[in-house]
Amino acid sequence: MAEHTKSSITIEAAPADVMGVIADFARYPEWTGEVKEAEVLSTDAEGRAEQVRLVLDAGAIKDDHTLAYTWTGGDEVSWTLVKSQMLRSLDGSYQLVPTDGGARTEVTYRLTVDVKIPMLGMIKRKAEKVIIDRALAGLKKRVESAPGSAGSAGAFEKPGA
Repeated sequence: MAEHTKSSITIEAAPADVMGVIADFARYPEWTGEVKEAEVLSTDAEGRAEQVRLVLDAGAIKDDHTLAYTWTGGDEVSWTLVKSQMLRSLDGSYQLVPTDGGARTEVTYRLTVDVKIPMLGMIKRKAEKVIIDRALAGLKKRVESAPGSAGSAGAFEKPGA
């Protein structure tokens, strides 16, 4: 099994609010520095994204790729690469755990990336760590800056709701 990188952060909001931001792909360009375009290509019966096309511009790395998403209840989402110009594989997940009676959420992000160009394993892990840390910091800022986000359910509606 490929090595993965993981990191966690605590967000001052209920898990439903955090997942609401994670699931709102159309707004990724507003708060993730690297995502320039996000397009939901298909959804499941509950209106959650099944496949999403993302256009990334992370300086030296520019890519147009499609990810397939799997939702496990309201507390976990994972994804895997469908197609890409620069990546051989990309597998990741967000797992949400309520803390303080559900007023806060511990978010764990796991990521494994394999690029088509040769790259040393330790450089790849460092890149994964940077991606994870930026994503978690951006997610925390986005969720905590939302009106009524301090633990109140319903600050974000599920897509299609």
